[in-house]
Amino acid sequence: MTLGTATLAESGGSPLPPRIRAVWAGASLAAPALTVWCRPGDNLAVHVGVAAAQQGQALVVAVAGTPDRGYWGEVLTTAAEARGIAGLVIDACVRDVGALQRHRFPVFSAGTAIRGAAKEAGGRIGSTIRIGDVAVESGDWVVGDADGVTVVAGAELVAVLDPARARAAREAEMFGRLRDGATTLDLLGLDPSKVTGEPAEPK
Repeated sequence: MTLGTATLAESGGSPLPPRIRAVWAGASLAAPALTVWCRPGDNLAVHVGVAAAQQGQALVVAVAGTPDRGYWGEVLTTAAEARGIAGLVIDACVRDVGALQRHRFPVFSAGTAIRGAAKEAGGRIGSTIRIGDVAVESGDWVVGDADGVTVVAGAELVAVLDPARARAAREAEMFGRLRDGATTLDLLGLDPSKVTGEPAEPK
C-alpha cells in the first residue's frame, strides 16, 4: 500500500493522536493489526502478542497507565523479526531506539523511556482497544509514515481505498498544474477577498 496516512485519513480512515510518531526517520508500515492491551507498567501481554502474531501482522498496543516505561526494545524487536511481524504501534514509550533503527523495524510510539516494564501483571490480546478516540480491532489495517498513523477498519478497507486512490490521482494532477503556473486559489476555488491587507513589496 503506497497511499500516505494523510490521504487515507481524508478518505475515511481514522488518524491516531499526533503523539504517535515514528521513532526513527523513514519508518513506514502498512499491515493488519493484532491488538494488545497492557496493564500499567507491565509488558507481559506484548511478549504474548509477539509469540501469537501471524507473519505480516503488526502489533497495536494500548497501555492502561504508566506510559513512560520502555515497553519495547531490541529484544522484542529481534523476536518480532524472527516471526515475520511487520511492525509496532504503541500508545506508550519504547527504548533502544538506535537499535530499532539499525534493525529497520518500523515502530510508532508515544515517546521513548529508559526504564523497563515488569512482566507479570497480565493483559489481553485480540480485544478491541482504544488509542485516543480511535477504537482498533484485530484485522484493522494500520498505516504509518512520517506524518503519523492512520487506522482503516478491516470491514471498510475497500470503501476507504477507492476514494483514497482517487484523491491521490487528483492531487497528482494538481501538482502538475501548480508547476505549470496555476495557484491553489484557482484550483481549490478559494475566495481571496476574505483575507485583508496589502501584499508585501518585493525586496
